[in-house]
Amino acid sequence: MTYLWIKSLHLLFVIAWMATVFYLPRILVNVAEAGDDAAVRARLHLMGRRLYKFGHNMFGIAFVFGLALWQGWRVFPRQLPNVVAGMHWIDAKLTLVAVLLAYFICAGRLLKRSEKGGPLPSSRALRWFNEPPVLLLLAVIYLVLAKPF
Repeated sequence: MTYLWIKSLHLLFVIAWMATVFYLPRILVNVAEAGDDAAVRARLHLMGRRLYKFGHNMFGIAFVFGLALWQGWRVFPRQLPNVVAGMHWIDAKLTLVAVLLAYFICAGRLLKRSEKGGPLPSSRALRWFNEPPVLLLLAVIYLVLAKPF
């Protein structure tokens, strides 16, 4: 029962984090398209800052629950099973999650640079920048469900 609660909470916080991963680049697109309208840019920057902070918090909580699922059996062997013993899909999943985290941090740096008056890529480039997380998340979901290796 403990395992299912931890897994459910991990999924909840992963979903919340992925929402920020998907939406932060969209805010960057809107900033790039806002032009010289200072009020609109200021509001978008505020939204982006708050979303970025929220995303970091959600990632941190999801990480803690994920760590409990992955290694918790060492501390609580009766409550938490070793679900990845001898399997290597977890290595691929963790690599993809690290790439998603790097992507999220990159988007945050673009936002911070824009707030300081630095240039952003074109809105078209930012729209393309918005797409990779969908494919990465699909790969993560496949790895978790299929456990191919």
